[in-house]
Amino acid sequence: MKIVFMGTPEFAVPALEAIKKSGIEISLVISQKDKRRGRGKKLLPTPVKEKALELGLDVYQPENINSEESVNKLREIQPDCIVVVAYGQILKRDILILPPHGCVNIHASLLPKYRGAAPINWAIIRGEKETGITIMKMDEGLDTGDILKSESIPIEEEDDSSSVHDKLSILGGKLIVETLIDMKNGNIKPIPQDDNLSSYAPMLNKEMGKIDWNNEGEDIINLIRGLKPWPSAYIIYKGEKVKIHKAKKIKKLLEGENGKVVKVQDDGIYVNCSDSCIVIEELQFPGKKNLKVSEFLRGNQFDSDIVLE
Repeated sequence: MKIVFMGTPEFAVPALEAIKKSGIEISLVISQKDKRRGRGKKLLPTPVKEKALELGLDVYQPENINSEESVNKLREIQPDCIVVVAYGQILKRDILILPPHGCVNIHASLLPKYRGAAPINWAIIRGEKETGITIMKMDEGLDTGDILKSESIPIEEEDDSSSVHDKLSILGGKLIVETLIDMKNGNIKPIPQDDNLSSYAPMLNKEMGKIDWNNEGEDIINLIRGLKPWPSAYIIYKGEKVKIHKAKKIKKLLEGENGKVVKVQDDGIYVNCSDSCIVIEELQFPGKKNLKVSEFLRGNQFDSDIVLE
């Protein structure tokens, strides 16, 4: 079997490595254009490009994957299947129908739940107890294609979007190899998705991270976990946007306004919400490092008996 691999971010790297290790032929790796990143704004390769070159694979980075040039390049290769993992461009029909086994996508949710751009984050924000990987045959809809294989993992209490991302990226590599082998052996049985069970995971934005202290504690904790490391949940303290990277929920200590800071000590900043008390354990002021509250308090003060916005 001969494949083309399309992917861009770190999430796609374990899948590329797993396919290469399996012995399946990767004729070409396609990734987004290099971008300037970091303080020095150096032009850096995408994580997938970097890994592909390390593995000795050819890399192609078109401005537009659906251009005539790109489609002709794929036709010349004649791949049996195209594997897509967080590539970053929508594939049009000319590409979707090109390989005999179609284009397959590694999606980081248990479809049809959480179709869209940010499935890991929204599963955590909405309090799901499990998530997983779905290998899906791509069609022209938004994550609506037939399911080829799926596997679930639990979302643990200590998990955030970063830890779940890492677990699912490895699981994706395992499942895509199993899928490609089953495909080669004629053992694939596509299962149509039930649209009635679908939900949507839209793109994240910075504004959605503001903590509403009128919400219940579990919802606030899930928001913090789901938005770590980006864009981060945050509070407004004395006019500054302060990111909250870690917190826990305890029983309400004192009655009073939601958002009231009832206690500040080394183990955390205690803030009332609607049904409980949130203990902020790690925070980050603008332009500063992420710090445990105990570290922050060594050289700084955080006022108690105020009400956060």
